Amino acid sequence: MINFTVEDQEGNRQNVEAPDDMGLSLMEVLKASEYPVLATCGGMALCATCHVEILQGQDGLGDATDAELDQLEALPEYFPSSRLACQIRISELLDGAVIKLRGEDN
Repeated sequence: MINFTVEDQEGNRQNVEAPDDMGLSLMEVLKASEYPVLATCGGMALCATCHVEILQGQDGLGDATDAELDQLEALPEYFPSSRLACQIRISELLDGAVIKLRGEDN
């Protein structure tokens, strides 16, 4: 199991535990944990409604893909640590990360 922290739009933080052996995306885990992630496109990197900011633990995640960057750059506000949750797979690289929800800001 992977443990990471999610910060909601009000600044409240909660620990989340997710299995790392099912191929789930961060978006899927956030939705299953009942966070307000719209994910309108269903995880295809086409809508940016699963926008998150990786506050801690970005280093091991690798760079965003071109498709992901296209969506992020179209947002009114994005950060160097912005990612689409649908494009991040749950793995040991996320263990200990701190993720801020941004999707509602768009």
